[in-house]
Amino acid sequence: MSAEHSGGTVTTVGSSFVVSIVLPAYNEALGLGAAVESIRKVLHSSDVGYEIIVVDDGSSDATFKEIERLNASDGNIKGIRLSRKFGKESALLAGLRTADGAVAITMDADLQHPPELIPEMLKEWRNGAKVVHAMKRDRQIDGWFTRSSAALFNKLLSLTSGLNMRGASDFKLLDRTVINLLVDELPERGRFYRGLAGWAGFKQSSVPFDVVERDTGKGKWSGFALFDLALTAITSFTSAPLRVITILGAVTLVFGIVVSVEALWSWFRGYSVSGFVTIIITLLLIGSFIMISLGIIGEYIAKIYAEVKDRPPYIVESTCGLDRNSRSQTSFD
Repeated sequence: MSAEHSGGTVTTVGSSFVVSIVLPAYNEALGLGAAVESIRKVLHSSDVGYEIIVVDDGSSDATFKEIERLNASDGNIKGIRLSRKFGKESALLAGLRTADGAVAITMDADLQHPPELIPEMLKEWRNGAKVVHAMKRDRQIDGWFTRSSAALFNKLLSLTSGLNMRGASDFKLLDRTVINLLVDELPERGRFYRGLAGWAGFKQSSVPFDVVERDTGKGKWSGFALFDLALTAITSFTSAPLRVITILGAVTLVFGIVVSVEALWSWFRGYSVSGFVTIIITLLLIGSFIMISLGIIGEYIAKIYAEVKDRPPYIVESTCGLDRNSRSQTSFD
């Protein structure tokens, strides 16, 4: 039995519909089985047809072998292996391109996104929401610095982009309409999924959750990776940093006027002008402003360069449980 939903034909089971769970995974061989089983239990109790798509982002451990083992025991569990580590954003895109469900739910493979929240997200969807955001309510497992920097970043991005990024996470439900929009109509390579899901518009809602400790392994996000993701988010959704250059120019102008007035006043009064210290400070200040400005412009140029090259966001090495003609193979679209 099949039914039309939000612009796509989806398979249903009785009166149920297919839910596509998208799990990006990197070196998650130890805990992947437990995570998938927890998700399956919740989906079975919700009486919905499902598929679980695990995207192996070029893991160096046995993650894809574990996916193949899970697929052998349950054909609803499918796998995609990328040819190398392309990053979580690319893995999410690969999974969404493959998803056949009326809705897709993206979540982490380490159970820090509680599967028990899925029924509540589906309830919001049934009530008309096209995007359901799972919002982080408690992050006590993170250190003070991590919590503070994340809160500051989300607040600044919210102010400059007009998006609500408070407590944002990659744990989201997307209606088929939004899935089609993200994978077919947004060609950009440098993606920030959390922002794009909110930018898409439509009716949106949110449900809170508490972040819990990982059952196995350690977090895969390094400080550099988080910094790079922050730069992608900023350059993708706001041009505010470019305006900072104008502000720095204005500050330099004001500083120059003040120094000039002070020098002229000292000269008229017959005092010697303290030129050495003044010149050094001025040069250092202006030089710093110039380098900061060049750095900001350089970041935007680098993103433009990456988009112009038009390289694929990921390359699929192999799959399991998927039709070879699946959209996941068209990584060059």
